Formats: sequence, structure tokens, C-alpha cells
Amino acid sequence: MSALRRRRPLSALVVAAALGATALLPASANAEPARAAAATFTDDFDGAAGSAIDGSKWQLETGDNVDNHERQYYTSGTDNAALDGDGHLVITAKKENPAGYQCWYGSCEYTSARLNTSGKFSSTYGHVETRMKIPRGQGIWPAFWMLGDDIGSVGWPNSGEIDIMENVGFEPNTVHGTIHGPGYSGSGGIGAGYSLPGGAAFADDFHTFAVDWNPDSISWSVDGTVYQTRTPADVGGNQWVFNKPFFIILNLAVGGYWPGDPDGSTQLPQQLVVDYVHVTTGAAAKAEQTAAVRGH
Repeated sequence: MSALRRRRPLSALVVAAALGATALLPASANAEPARAAAATFTDDFDGAAGSAIDGSKWQLETGDNVDNHERQYYTSGTDNAALDGDGHLVITAKKENPAGYQCWYGSCEYTSARLNTSGKFSSTYGHVETRMKIPRGQGIWPAFWMLGDDIGSVGWPNSGEIDIMENVGFEPNTVHGTIHGPGYSGSGGIGAGYSLPGGAAFADDFHTFAVDWNPDSISWSVDGTVYQTRTPADVGGNQWVFNKPFFIILNLAVGGYWPGDPDGSTQLPQQLVVDYVHVTTGAAAKAEQTAAVRGH
């Protein structure tokens, strides 16, 4: 993992949502996870071409990100996040500034989208999976990840962060899975990369990215191949903060400390095409985990 890796902090929208979020698991779930009721989240992004995301499941964040030195402005509406009519969500990063958006560095150069389920869906443990086709190019940074529901009260990194899939454009063959928490955040996050065989690029086709999240363990897989497992033994005596509810985030960033900024080789617009997002818990999650271990 690059030493320049930095976190992606929350906008005021997410913090406000997290403060008011109600977890879908009972209050006793953290103390007795084996008795937690099953929760399921499914979005297959069915709908007419050009239509908006399902507001009962997702909310769009807006604004820029100075902490990471990202270059994009995240917009609302359907200009940068919309269904394509073929069962996909398409998040589009564009080189434009149609509304005079202001970023930390001046007039914004790019627009994109970031959406989350805070206040709408969260779960403790389970099989969390997406199938997507990522974009390509220097400075392009797609991510599928989770944050602890208590971000509004305890802050980051005490909330915990689970990065299910991140890709930085200068590594077209590799994706990363990482955990962040108190004492192991930012460039000190704990994780590993997974590279496709034969030097193939992830942007060339759809791939499935998942975590199997159990009490005191998280395993990452790509296309059914498990490539790392993390437990409390990995965090160097620091607090393991992953036995509580988390919500989901999808975003496509442009530029930043880790990926670097776009250059003359970067072609825009670029699109993150998401086929589905599924979360299963309980017996269903165990079945998904077994399937992942065996290979799809």
C-alpha cells in the first residue's frame, strides 16, 4: 500500500446522517452477534435509463475533499450518478464545472458522485458483495467501502473503515482491501492487494468484490478467490473496531495523494459501472462465504 495513502473523510451530510442513523440490528447485537436477526440489502439498479438512484436505499453526498487533495466535486442529481436502463448504476467522472463549483484548490476541474446508505441501511457482519466494472486512467480512484455507524459520535478512525475494493489508476491490474482503525489508519491501514493473472486490467471486464465479515474476522475475495483474512491479532494491540454496525459507500474520486492527479494520458469521462450491491447475513451469508471459498 502506498505510503501516500490517505483517508477519504466524510462530508457534513454523512456525519449528520450518521448521528441520526438507526442500525437495523437490535441493541444486543454487538454483545450477542450469534442471535442477531438477519438483515438483507439488495440493489440491482433496475430502472429506466437516466433515472436517479433509489432514495430509500442511498443518499448522494456533495462537495469536495481537501484532506485527500482530490480534485473532483461530488454533485447531486443524475448528472454524475444514474441508472443506464440495463440494470446498472453508472457513476461518471467528468472534466467539467457546469455550475461554477469551488474546490479547495479554486475552481473545480472535475465532477463525480459519491453515495452512501447511512441512516438507511447498516448491518453487523455478513457477506457484502458488488459486481462492477471499474474505470481506468492515471488519477482515477474508484472505491466500494464501509464506515462504522458511530462516525458522528466517535469520529474517524475510531469508527473503523472497511475498504472492500479500491483501485488507483496507475495499477490497472491490482485492487486493494484494507481496514482502518485507531492506531492503524491512513497510510498505516492494514490490508493487501490482489492482482489479476496474466497482467489483465480490471477495467476490461466486470469483476465481483466481496468481504465475509464475522465476529473478529474479515476475509476479502475477488471473483470468489479469497486473498486475505484479518483478525484482532493483526492490529498490533490496538482496538479492533469491527464488531458493530457499518454502512456502505460507493464513490469515484479523481486525483488525490494516493492515485496522483490526472495527466495528459488520462481520458475523461470515465465510468464506474455497478451491476449490483448485495448484503446477506445469517445463514444466507454463510452460504455465500462457502461459495466464495470453493470458487464461483
